[in-house]
Amino acid sequence: MRVTVPASTANLGSGFDALGMALALHDVVEARVTDGGLSIEVTGEAPDSGRHGERHLVVKAFRAASRHLGATPPGLALRCVNAIPHSRGLGSSASALVAGVAAAYGLAGVPLDEHALRIAAGFEGHADNAAASLSGGLALAWAEGEEFHALRLDPHPDLRPVVLIPHERSATAVTRGLLPDTVPHTDAAFAAGRCALAVQAVTARPDLLLAATDDRLHQPYRESAWPATMALVRALRARGVAAAVSGAGPTVIAFPRAGELPSGLDTAGFEARELAVDRDGVRVEQA
Repeated sequence: MRVTVPASTANLGSGFDALGMALALHDVVEARVTDGGLSIEVTGEAPDSGRHGERHLVVKAFRAASRHLGATPPGLALRCVNAIPHSRGLGSSASALVAGVAAAYGLAGVPLDEHALRIAAGFEGHADNAAASLSGGLALAWAEGEEFHALRLDPHPDLRPVVLIPHERSATAVTRGLLPDTVPHTDAAFAAGRCALAVQAVTARPDLLLAATDDRLHQPYRESAWPATMALVRALRARGVAAAVSGAGPTVIAFPRAGELPSGLDTAGFEARELAVDRDGVRVEQA
């Protein structure tokens, strides 16, 4: 089977662990049943990750989904062509997990279902990235105990996301460790209101995105991990462009009008790419 899975941007500023959106940048995984053993070939991003063997995220997700489906193959050969930057806040880990789950479903001849999200999201403990990569568009994700759920919505057709990707990397485990156990009640109320506004802004009122992507819940606490990222976010917002940290960073997600960044903006150290919204999500087909 051939699995094509999109990148994602999570949080969108105010929607910490709740909002995710799929982006048109894709990893491709080809999975083939063999008589035995495991082989992994990786090209593109993180070409050395193939040596991880059973610890490779695609493999771990594939095994978990295969156990759920009761259809474990005798052997597995994977060929991964990675285009999504790793450790940059564009959902590379979630994309790998979704690819592994989707490959298992495809080889078993079973359509993707709600359990696919639960398996993929279970590895990360939140479903915003995985839900976006699975279904495309905008994902509203939540958990009930250990069960993960998501609702897919259609982003407004005028959205022209631009990602600004730095050369430096960031580890989600490190940036999560910077978050406090408690936040002021006023900040929690602010986040709830802006997250609700973000749903309306992304789907129907892009003119509200600047206010909707404002955040007090996680970005200020993580600034020490990527000061250049937050400086760029503030510079964009000061010019009237909705911008936020993408996921755990250090990439910046921005929504400039017509996809054009303001003139005179200092983007040194960042590569700007306009990426369309991926509206289809993961695709599984015969290789």
